[in-house]
Amino acid sequence: MLGEHAYAVDVEWTGAREGGTTGYRAYGRDHVLQAAAKSHVIEGSSDRVFHGDAERWNPEELLLGALSQCHLLSYLHVATLHGVVVVGYTDSATGTMVEDGRGGGAFREVVLRPRVVVRDPAMVALAQEIHAEAAAKCFIAASVAFPVRHEPVAVAAG
Repeated sequence: MLGEHAYAVDVEWTGAREGGTTGYRAYGRDHVLQAAAKSHVIEGSSDRVFHGDAERWNPEELLLGALSQCHLLSYLHVATLHGVVVVGYTDSATGTMVEDGRGGGAFREVVLRPRVVVRDPAMVALAQEIHAEAAAKCFIAASVAFPVRHEPVAVAAG
């Protein structure tokens, strides 16, 4: 059954300081991201290079995280369908964003580097192969206008 799914988040800017947006350096980029029924907020800012707080999550990192999470969850689903028992999964994702010289920019690409640990050594090759199927099922990757490449590694536990 095909469905339509709606999501909602609330963002509140907390960086007004005393003068608000009286100048580019006069205001903070701090904000919080929250959603109904979530037990905590995500503290956000802009990247440090754009006068943000480096200790807070920036939108670029959140996008990278969303792509990585989506592939993880799609992969676990596909692994289950193929009988591959996954016992460990990590990813070291990177992304490249390029400024356009007009105050904007866009991501050029994201590279996901999932490292999957499977229980059965006989399943390592299949575990490696099913990344393509998982990538095709990732809603977030299908929604972006830049390539999301994968450099997966699969190994056996122990």
